[in-house]
Amino acid sequence: MLHNDDGDSSNSSFSDEFSPSANLRKFIISPYNPRYRYLSSGFILDLLSTVPFHAISFLFERNDNVNFGFKILNLLKLWRLWRVSSLFSRFEKDIKFNYFWTRCTKLVSVTVFAAHFAGCLNYLIADRNPNPSRTWIALAMQDFRSQSLWRRYVTAMYWSITTLTTTGYGDLHAVNTGEMLFDVFYMLFVLALTSYIIGNMTNLIVHCTSSTRNFRDTVQSASEFAERNKLPKQMKNQILSHICFRFETEELKQQQILSNLPEGMRSSIACNLFFPVVQRAYLFNGVSFDFLSQLVPKMEAEFYPPREDVVLQNEAPTHLYVMVSGAVDLRIKTDGSEQICARLTRGDVFGEGAVLGGTPQPYAARTVELSQILRLSGITFLTMLRENVELSKVIANNLLEKLKLEQRSTKSIAQEERVQKSIRSNLHEKINKGYCSNGVVTSAAGRKRAVIHIARERIGKLINLPDSFEEIFKIAGKKSTTWLASFY
Repeated sequence: MLHNDDGDSSNSSFSDEFSPSANLRKFIISPYNPRYRYLSSGFILDLLSTVPFHAISFLFERNDNVNFGFKILNLLKLWRLWRVSSLFSRFEKDIKFNYFWTRCTKLVSVTVFAAHFAGCLNYLIADRNPNPSRTWIALAMQDFRSQSLWRRYVTAMYWSITTLTTTGYGDLHAVNTGEMLFDVFYMLFVLALTSYIIGNMTNLIVHCTSSTRNFRDTVQSASEFAERNKLPKQMKNQILSHICFRFETEELKQQQILSNLPEGMRSSIACNLFFPVVQRAYLFNGVSFDFLSQLVPKMEAEFYPPREDVVLQNEAPTHLYVMVSGAVDLRIKTDGSEQICARLTRGDVFGEGAVLGGTPQPYAARTVELSQILRLSGITFLTMLRENVELSKVIANNLLEKLKLEQRSTKSIAQEERVQKSIRSNLHEKINKGYCSNGVVTSAAGRKRAVIHIARERIGKLINLPDSFEEIFKIAGKKSTTWLASFY
């Protein structure tokens, strides 16, 4: 019996806990429920602000005290203003609406509402005064209660706006003590409101003109720098042209936008924009789709103005470049004369021979017009080639085939042969034997070596690293013991 009683009690508690009324009670009272939060915060005021107190007043007898009470209750509708503020906040964050005009509309609305509310409140003070002739509105019209509502409203707004704008003609002013006190508080409020409006308008104007002001300051600083250092006029014009180009293409900087996005989204956008261009480049003929999908997001897109040197002749190899738009001339300077050997357009590649061969750039690359170029780090490119040995052979063969097909002058044939030999030897050393990254070389046998650079000197010493940290600690212990013995 006891067991049955316990079972009955447990069943009853179970049924009470999962009954529809219990679920409804938990659903309503739960603090995580938005309905509960709304019911416990602004529901009552929202409900009272929708009650038509003005219509309800007609159900009662004409009594000044009753009408005044309903007018006070009708002020509860002002609670809806916080929803208007939230509406403007959403408009300011919505990119479909212009931020400047949305902000200006909000400021104008706040100003008009403040003037309207102050004018109506000041008229209410005059209307409730037992001596109507001793009020501020009686200065403009003696029997103001018999005048039309429109004329009384215009007079009240006239007084409010002249006070709000600190004009104060003096034709309408406070007469009794109640009006004086109200005017004092209203003028203090006007000080805060004026500061708020001026501050917001100043921020809007400064925000709109900040980029132009910074541009002019930069141009002035560059001009002063050129005059102070007595630079040639051509060089000065080149500096100013570069600054103007940066200002005009400020909104075209795609890399700054992409850098703030997640990696997956950034890769998808980069492939969508530049994959067809990279795929048509001769250097990547026969390369797999997956490899190019990994390679394209690692490229940085940059804009170059006309007559800008992208690569200098005999410059150390650092990057590989792929043309997206515009045109670039490859120039070779020999015996003091400069000649154009090729013009590159969309899908062409330059800098690949120096990066893969490890030799200085054999030419200078100068833009002809506004050009967008993809820039890939040589270290990143060689790292990916080392991880894909078969594809590296395909890319190397594409480069060597191009060098064989290029028709060059007699003076540059020997240089071309040296580049081919250098490319073969460097690719064999970097990809098949090992690859150097930040001074550490991993050989094909798996043994690591390091290049130690002596401070203040440009020489390095290649040493073999031990296979484990234990051997490194043993060697370090022996060296420290020898050094201490010699010290003492």
